[in-house]
Amino acid sequence: MKNKEETFSRVLSQKDVMALSFGAMIGWGWVVLAGEWIHKAGTLGAMTAFLLGGVMVLFVGLTYAELTAAMPKCGGEHVFSQRALGKNASFICTWAIILGYISVVAFEAVAFPTVVEYLFPNYLQVKMYTVAGYDVYLTWVLVGVISSIAITVLNYYGVKPVAVMQGAVTIMVAVVGLSFFGGSLVNGNSQYVQPLFIDGMKGILAVAIMTPFMFVGFDVIPQAAEEIDMPFEKIGKILILSVVMAIGWYVMIILGISLSLPKQALEASTIPAADGMQAVFFNSSLASKAMVIAGIGGIITSWNSFFVGGSRAIYALAHSKQLPAFLGELHPKYKTPTNAILLIGILSSFAPLLGRRMLVWLVDAGGLTIVVAYFMVALSFLVLRCKEPNMPRPYKVKNGKAVGFIAVVLSLGMMVLYLPGAPAALIWPYEWMIVLGWTVLGVIFYVWAKLSYTEVSLKESPIEAEESI
Repeated sequence: MKNKEETFSRVLSQKDVMALSFGAMIGWGWVVLAGEWIHKAGTLGAMTAFLLGGVMVLFVGLTYAELTAAMPKCGGEHVFSQRALGKNASFICTWAIILGYISVVAFEAVAFPTVVEYLFPNYLQVKMYTVAGYDVYLTWVLVGVISSIAITVLNYYGVKPVAVMQGAVTIMVAVVGLSFFGGSLVNGNSQYVQPLFIDGMKGILAVAIMTPFMFVGFDVIPQAAEEIDMPFEKIGKILILSVVMAIGWYVMIILGISLSLPKQALEASTIPAADGMQAVFFNSSLASKAMVIAGIGGIITSWNSFFVGGSRAIYALAHSKQLPAFLGELHPKYKTPTNAILLIGILSSFAPLLGRRMLVWLVDAGGLTIVVAYFMVALSFLVLRCKEPNMPRPYKVKNGKAVGFIAVVLSLGMMVLYLPGAPAALIWPYEWMIVLGWTVLGVIFYVWAKLSYTEVSLKESPIEAEESI
C-alpha cells in the first residue's frame, strides 16, 4: 500500500485538465507539417484524412472516457489493460503509449530549434555532420538540448505550476490560430485550394497515419487521474470535448493554410502557418512573428503535457513491478515521479543530435505505438463490459459494446496502415529502427525488473515483501 507521503496531490482543476488535454493536441506539428499534409493529399484530401483519424480517435476517446471515470488511477492505459487483459498485456499497452509520449517530447526538442531558425536564420553555426540530407549544426543542437533540460526542470518541480502556465499559453495559441483562420477566410484566395485531392486514397492514407500522433493528448487525462480534483463523471466529458475541439482545430488550420498560400509558395515554405499568416495579414512580418510565437506556445503546451503523461505511465509500470523500482519514486515535496521525468528528459535531449528529419520519423513511429495502445484500451473496454458489467461507471457510454467494437476495428485498421506493404508503411530503416529499438529497450527493462523483484522477494520474509509493495 502507498502511504500518505507517497500519494499524488489532487491539485488539477477542470480548466487545468482541459488545458493539458487540448493544449497537448494542438502542439507544434500543425505549424510546420500542414504544408506536407496538403502536398501529399491535397486540401480536401488532408482534411478528409484528419476527419477519418478524428473519428477513430473519437471512438477510442469514448472508451477512455468511461474507463477513466471508472478507474481514476495514475497510469491510465496500464490500469485499464491490467484489469481487463492481465499483467503482460498491460506492459505491452503501456510501453507502447510511452513511446508515443516520448516521441512527442523528442519531437518538440527538434521543433524548438527549427522555430529559432525561422526567427534567426543566421544562428546556424559549426556544422557537425549530415543526417538524411539535413545538415546538423552545433548551435541548433544546443538550443534543442538546453530547452529540453529546461522543460525537464519545470516538470520536476510539480504539476500545478505546469498546469497554470499551460492554461495561459493554450489560450494564446488558440487566439492566434483563430485570428489566422479568420484572416484566411476574408483575405485568402479560393483558387489556392486546388488541387483538392492528390494521389487519391493513397494520399489520404499517407496523411491519415500521421493523425494519431497529432491527436494524442487526450489520454494524458487518465495518466494524471490521481492529480485531478473534480467529479469523476466530468473527467469523461472533458476528455471527449477536447477531442472534438482538436478535430475542428486541424481541419480549420489545413483550410486556412490552403486559402492563404499558392502551391509554389506552399512547397517552398519551411513553416507554412507563419508564411500563411503573413500573407493574409497584408504581408505583415509582425503577423508572421505572432504565428511563430504561437508555434513556440504550442511546443510548450505539448511538451509539458507529454512529460506529465509519459512520466506517470512510467511511474505506474514501476509501481506494478514491471519496471525498475527507482522509476516508481515520488518526490517527497513536489509529489512528482522525478526519476521517470529525468529519464524522459535524457532520452529527449538526444533527439536534436539526429537532425530535423527526426520530426517525420517520430510522427510515424510514435503514431504506430499510439494506435497499438488505443487498440488495447478499446479491447479492454469491451472485455470489462463483458466481465464486469456491474462495475461502477460514473460516466457510461451509450451503446457501449457497439462503440467498443467500432473503436477496436478502427484502431486495428489504422494499425495495419503502418505495416510493410501498406500504402503508408513505415520507412526502413529510420522509423522501424525507432520502433524496434524501443521494443528491445522494453524487453531489457522488463527482464531487469523481473530479476530485481525476484531477488528482493527471495531475501525478504513474506510479511516484509508485502509491506514493501
